[in-house]
Amino acid sequence: MNILVAGGVGFLGSNFCKLLLGKGHKVWALDNLITSSVSNLEAIKNDSNFSFLQVDVIKPDFIGQLSQVKFDAIYHLASPASPPWYQKYPIETLEVNSIGTKNLLELARRDGAKFIYASTSEVYGDPSVHPQPETYWGNVNSFGPRSCYDEAKRYGEAMCYTYLTKYNVDVRLVRIFNTYGPNMDPDDGRVVSNFVTQALRGNKMTIYGDGSQTRSFCYVDDLIRGFYLMMEKPVTGEIINLGNPGEFTMLELAQKVQTLLGKQLEIVHEPLPQDDPKQRRPDIGKAERLLGWKPEIDLDQGLAATIEYFSNKI
Repeated sequence: MNILVAGGVGFLGSNFCKLLLGKGHKVWALDNLITSSVSNLEAIKNDSNFSFLQVDVIKPDFIGQLSQVKFDAIYHLASPASPPWYQKYPIETLEVNSIGTKNLLELARRDGAKFIYASTSEVYGDPSVHPQPETYWGNVNSFGPRSCYDEAKRYGEAMCYTYLTKYNVDVRLVRIFNTYGPNMDPDDGRVVSNFVTQALRGNKMTIYGDGSQTRSFCYVDDLIRGFYLMMEKPVTGEIINLGNPGEFTMLELAQKVQTLLGKQLEIVHEPLPQDDPKQRRPDIGKAERLLGWKPEIDLDQGLAATIEYFSNKI
């Protein structure tokens, strides 16, 4: 199959391109590189079935560069995803999930391709329902420091729905819960990369708030396996949570990192950012039922692999 991965150089995209190539597909990765590094492509850049184009999907002329290719599937993973990045690039985040989504949907419409949109658990906001099922409409602030990402993804979902109902494009949506693993940027500001890099460098570990807020952490290999199943299974028009239902406080996560590294480091507390969710855990019943998917790698295993990656990186 010919598969396009927008955001194919990023953390999730580069790992997913590697999986697709391993299954014998031809892969085109598109990326504007504002939050990613081509070093993520080191393992696949010489594969004869892999092509990389440095383009911005908000510009419609990128489609002209793909006029000789008919795609079977298009994955839209292009977007800043960590709070420091989407707050540094708020306009770009809004545009790639609105204009970029429309442009990629037009490409899917041209080719009759399956279209898989990477949405996020952030569409649930600071949830009043726990764990979060796909039927929950969310509790999102549309006018705040996180809104450029949260509302951009909600808009992207609405655009997908419109192309499904108006043009019969085969859309499938994934709501991603916190994911970690190799090819993360050590300085991307997400909690796993923060804790691991701080601990490896022997620095104090920073926790925002009192550390009682919870998250669930999905190892990247589990997540991209779910991505692949979203293309393989008959799930047109479905929104499916992908994440690990194991739930941990920030204090528990910090302790796990210290234990795995055999270090005892001072923890410092900073004010909790505005609109930061107090709890986050996916209901994955739909993924189990429709995809036959559930995570296989627990947090200790995943953190050990991530620590090894960051140890070599920094």
